[in-house]
Amino acid sequence: MSAVSPSLAEEAIQLLIQLIQTPSFSREEAKTADLLVAFLTRHGAQPQRKGHNVWARNRHFNPAKPTILLNSHHDTVKPGATWTYDPFGAVVEEDRLTGLGSNDAGASAVSLLATFLHFYEQENLPYNLICAITAEEEISGAGGIRSVLPELGEIALGIVGEPTQMDLAIAEKGLVVLDCVAHGRTGHAAREEGENALYKAVADIQWLKDFRFPKVSELLGPVKMTVTQIQAGSQHNVVPDRCTFVVDVRTNELYSNPEVVELVRQHVSSEVTPRSTHLNSSRIAPEHPLVQRGMALGRRTFGSVTLSDQSMMPFTTVKIGPGDSARSHTPDEYILLSEIRQGIQGYVDLLTGLEL
Repeated sequence: MSAVSPSLAEEAIQLLIQLIQTPSFSREEAKTADLLVAFLTRHGAQPQRKGHNVWARNRHFNPAKPTILLNSHHDTVKPGATWTYDPFGAVVEEDRLTGLGSNDAGASAVSLLATFLHFYEQENLPYNLICAITAEEEISGAGGIRSVLPELGEIALGIVGEPTQMDLAIAEKGLVVLDCVAHGRTGHAAREEGENALYKAVADIQWLKDFRFPKVSELLGPVKMTVTQIQAGSQHNVVPDRCTFVVDVRTNELYSNPEVVELVRQHVSSEVTPRSTHLNSSRIAPEHPLVQRGMALGRRTFGSVTLSDQSMMPFTTVKIGPGDSARSHTPDEYILLSEIRQGIQGYVDLLTGLEL
């Protein structure tokens, strides 16, 4: 195995501290993008930038070789009111670093950057490396990874950095959000008048609750539909002529998002409009060389129910990174410094000698 320079790991930790201290809510990541550009430039790389997205190619990039994309994000959600630490304080207590975005996904971002720099000067890599630390992941925004992919060329494999305890998420659920409208006709509630849109919506919601998609994934389980919002009526004595409700649908890799939308439309009377269909489920074959290498290194494989920018990548991907998904979006989010050091070494071990 190729050992990582301790000084490189320490520089990655110091970069993470700077990133935490610099607010970077989705669509507001300009200052952290500045930090990423400066870090790569200081290490002799030649970063490129589009919006708040930053990427670089290894020095001996060869178009004849397959390209591996190392990707994570530098935007964060906003902190909740129950934090007891300063979310931007980047407090280090022994092995623990507490701060907003430390676990999701700052630790993965700096670990991938360090991994990229570890391989940056090597002339005889069997593949190219592009490291892209991107924006708007937390909102699946159009100004994030989607805006950058056309600039990167053909990608053979994407390694997406998210907190997985360095286990391999070889499948990930997709997401479709459905805006639904049941239509009726107003009337006075005291008389047998009108056509109650709320009752129509309730019937559709009952179907959504009870329906079971026949194709169940071994890794991701069934498609899951959850009604999360509903709104109807203008006043107590008027039969509502319109009822709107929202459905959160988590798809497995056995259905495309448009297939799920069409199936729902066939079974409900309400009007159904997807907000988008591009947040797709993904899966990498267990026989893939990277998965086989990870398993040989003792990494567990699993299916992930949480969404990432993996959903917008139209090529083979795997999700892996230091930290624990259970800490994401929680008060007093933290990462262990030892997890970052082990994460960098873990990424390097995965890539060392890999043949695609």
